[in-house]
Amino acid sequence: MTDTSPDAAPRAATFTTRSPATGEPLAEHPVDGPEEVARAVARARQAQAGWAALPAARRREQLLRWKRTLAAELDTVARTVAEETGKPAGDAELEVVLTLEHLGWAARNADRVLRRRRVRTGLFTVHQRASLVHRPLGVVGVIGPWNYPCYTPMGSVGYALAAGNAVVLKPSELTPGTGVLLAELFDRAVPAHAGLLATVTGAAATGEALARSGVDKLAFTGSPGTAREVMAVCARTLTPFLAECGGKDAVIVTADADLDAAADAIVWGAFSNAGQTCAGVERVYAVREIHEALCERVVRRAGALRPGSDGDADYGPMTLPGQIATVERHVASAVSSGARALLGGPGSGRAPYVAPVVLTGVPQESSAMTEETFGPVVAVDAVADVDEAVARANDSRYALGAAVFCGSRRTGAAIAARLRAGAVSVNSVLGFAAVPALPFGGSRDSGFGRIHGAEGLRAFTAVQSTTVQRFTPPVALTSFEVPAATRERAVRLARALHLRH
Repeated sequence: MTDTSPDAAPRAATFTTRSPATGEPLAEHPVDGPEEVARAVARARQAQAGWAALPAARRREQLLRWKRTLAAELDTVARTVAEETGKPAGDAELEVVLTLEHLGWAARNADRVLRRRRVRTGLFTVHQRASLVHRPLGVVGVIGPWNYPCYTPMGSVGYALAAGNAVVLKPSELTPGTGVLLAELFDRAVPAHAGLLATVTGAAATGEALARSGVDKLAFTGSPGTAREVMAVCARTLTPFLAECGGKDAVIVTADADLDAAADAIVWGAFSNAGQTCAGVERVYAVREIHEALCERVVRRAGALRPGSDGDADYGPMTLPGQIATVERHVASAVSSGARALLGGPGSGRAPYVAPVVLTGVPQESSAMTEETFGPVVAVDAVADVDEAVARANDSRYALGAAVFCGSRRTGAAIAARLRAGAVSVNSVLGFAAVPALPFGGSRDSGFGRIHGAEGLRAFTAVQSTTVQRFTPPVALTSFEVPAATRERAVRLARALHLRH
């Protein structure tokens, strides 16, 4: 006989998060299925109606209150990020600080960017007043990554909220606690709009349920392969989709560059966060005359780095355990195809850590140059000149970020303009990521659409065009009452004007 008492009711499925460094359990989280996701979306939609009705100044005030709450709880948020990802505390704190920068910018600039604006009309519509306005979409679904579980999803979450939407966030199953904490702190800061930011937890099935839930747009960060699968689900309901899918970012170093500055930036861009950065440095193309000197500087700096989980470690473990195999495969493939390991090499992975690897002479067709490694590995290859460097940098199915190191800022900017990357820094790496007003995103296998900046705000809106007739025109061409002769004269006049101008 089945026990039907309340105490015997089946418990919802849960999953356990674990420390990437030690494997110790961190927390239990529910596996949210289609019903739980649907309830979260319904609640968010209900909350969104009141949020969208607020004057823009009130939404700004509420979001800045949330920002202040996040700042007050910076230690708590950073500790959660560090525990779930394994990154050093200082890196986690920097991630939260960048998150605050972007949230503040979105809150303060949403009204300026999205408010109704008038547009000019033409000769034959002078009797109309025309304007456009960006209206919120409704409920935005966000599927976040594990490598920057606070900063990266906030590029969609904060901007979507600032644009007047509600958000349902599905954080990575490796870092759900960070997403849950963000929503809890929002409800604490803005209790009158509790539920406007909801978090659902689980793995791929939860993300698929969110894509099927009827959200008005889905913003995704992850691999190109997973993006294609999620986009296919969205396509069935014509749900708009925004994808940020990683990169294989290149750095170009010219003969007159400051090599010490370049080496310092390359090492940070390649090895910070254990190389687990979508716009991190993976390929370097240095002109031949300075290649050896640059390699010496990169190896010296990278050789001083130490991965670990203690307070003195320079970077932490691989958050995704399976990524170590990808790193090892890329390094072994490069060396077997003729590359030299200047630092580390095959076998540098000692789970859960990977020691720094610096390669040179890596064939352009090697997987270490064509696939996203997402680990502490950098290839520094020699090229004949800047033209070859640009050609090689662009020879990739990814097009997310890039950097140029050059003695002349003007020349550096000119080289940057030749790169197909969505964002480029001159004489720094990832400089664009810290500027909230700059849009971020890529093309090809790096995805499409933009977050951050004015484009990031507009990405979570629908444009509405409006005309208001100011007076009755002398000749109403949009009427069956207009005589044919009058219409013909108007056409001849229009033709004559367009031939002249």
